[in-house]
Amino acid sequence: MTITAALFDFGGVILSSPFEAFAHYEAQRGLPAGFIRSVNAADHHTNAWARLERSEISPDEFAAAFEEESAALGHRVPGWDVLGLLAGEVRPEMVEVVRRCRERLRTALLTNNVVTMRAEAMAGAVPGDGSAVAEVLGLFDVIVESSVVGVRKPEPRFYEIACERLGIEPDEAVFLDDLGVNLKPARAMGMTTIKVVDPADAITELEAVVGFPLR
Repeated sequence: MTITAALFDFGGVILSSPFEAFAHYEAQRGLPAGFIRSVNAADHHTNAWARLERSEISPDEFAAAFEEESAALGHRVPGWDVLGLLAGEVRPEMVEVVRRCRERLRTALLTNNVVTMRAEAMAGAVPGDGSAVAEVLGLFDVIVESSVVGVRKPEPRFYEIACERLGIEPDEAVFLDDLGVNLKPARAMGMTTIKVVDPADAITELEAVVGFPLR
């Protein structure tokens, strides 16, 4: 099937990864490397993080729940601290990729997010980058947000919603995400998937998939 749509994750693809901010926070406070990610990975469908991304709990409830979950794993971390680490920096080269894809393909943003970082608020939520965020959000035909639709990656329904809104079949899409766990169900549905570790490598791989230059 010919690729007719390009789907992008936000944090870790369009924006720098929040994992970088997590690592800096852990180093500053003497926490084990990867500790925050380990809290988010424990019981990953039902923990505080998952419930917040589905808007099942408020930020205040998340903050309290995350603090208890982290304490149970050995280190008490304030949930509000974690929420403050989520805003990344825009990657200009990826904005250009989306722009060029938009000229020939349908485009969608697929993001696990929280109420405080919904697209409608994000244009002014990233310090110093509000205009850049607004620009890139305007390049997407469809934006699917976990905090709005009530399901999240890697739940299959999340990807089904994206395809329905784009009016495509899964095998017409290429999807970029920085987490393998989010790519696995998309690939099982028939999407072409690209894991973003180094943006330059991911762009090269995407060029090979779509068949036109992206930089």
